[in-house]
Formats: sequence, structure tokens, C-alpha cells
Amino acid sequence: MEKSAIFKRELAYINDENIRKSCEVMLELLPDYYFTIAASSTGKYHPEYATGEHGLIRHVKAAVRVAKELFEIYKFDSETKDLVLMALILHDGLKKGLPEEKYTRFDHPLLIGDYIKRNGDKLFLNEKQIDRIIKMDASHMGRWNTSAYESTVLPLPQTPEEKLVHMCDYLASRKCIHFDFDEENNIID
Repeated sequence: MEKSAIFKRELAYINDENIRKSCEVMLELLPDYYFTIAASSTGKYHPEYATGEHGLIRHVKAAVRVAKELFEIYKFDSETKDLVLMALILHDGLKKGLPEEKYTRFDHPLLIGDYIKRNGDKLFLNEKQIDRIIKMDASHMGRWNTSAYESTVLPLPQTPEEKLVHMCDYLASRKCIHFDFDEENNIID
């Protein structure tokens, strides 16, 4: 399976070829489970479309679509838009750790950042771009940055782009916002 093909439409939103190719490389490096698991096994924290097989993919596609829509009203430069899209595509890439664990890892926002950094030599990005993506992903949980079960404290979003990634992830997880998907898990316009 060509993993990046699953995000063909979302990757096409990225204008910069180097950022798009880097996102494709990272998608190919992600564990297979990312492409099949539910965003929420219980449905407690995500809408119905994000449950079941491929639910996480649908959640990520919804977050990317929210960003695309918000770019119409919030003005970001082209590079920032592309980095936001890459960050969103990858933000839950190691949701269950590496190797895969039974449950969601609370520190998954940090795990994906470490994974991107470890694979930085395979990407077509400069250090500043990599750092921006890592910071967006690390803070995507927003105010849900602590856990009663772990000592890890995730960073809060600080910059406008970090806040946007968090907002897109948050809105894609709201049960009152519905997206329709076709049989290939693409959002129906």
C-alpha cells in the first residue's frame, strides 16, 4: 500500500513541492496502524465518523479540511499554510506509540515530533521548518495538556499557527460537526 496515496487530496492542498514531498516521506514512514485504527475506540472524544476502521484517517482529513476552510478568513503566508497542513496530516501519526501499544499514548504529540526530527535527514525541509512542524504537533492537544495518569506536561499552543493546528484538531473532534465521507474516506463536498 502506498500510504501517501490515502492523503492524495490533502497533499494536493500543499503548494510547496518540498513540503509536500516531505509529508509524503513521513507518511510512508508511519506505522501501518495509523492508516486503519479509529480516532476514538469508545466514541467518547470524537464524532461517529471517526470511530471504527479508518476513523483516525477520517479525523485527520476533517482537521485538514477545517484548516483549508479557515485559510479563507485567517491570513497566513503560503509557507505557513503548507506547514500547518503537514503538521495536521502527521499530528496523530504515532497515536499508539512505536511500536503500537494497546491504548493511545498521552505523549503522542511529543513522539511524532521526535520521529520527525529523527527522520529529518530524509526530508526536503530546513531546520526551522522542521522545528515549526514539531511545535505545532507538540501543542495540538491545547488545554488538555496534562493527564492524571502521567507526569508529562504537553506544551500549550503559543503562536498563531500552533493555535490554528489545535483549533482544527479540536473542531474535527466535535460531535456536533459532521463530515460525510465516500467509500475511499474522502470528504464529500
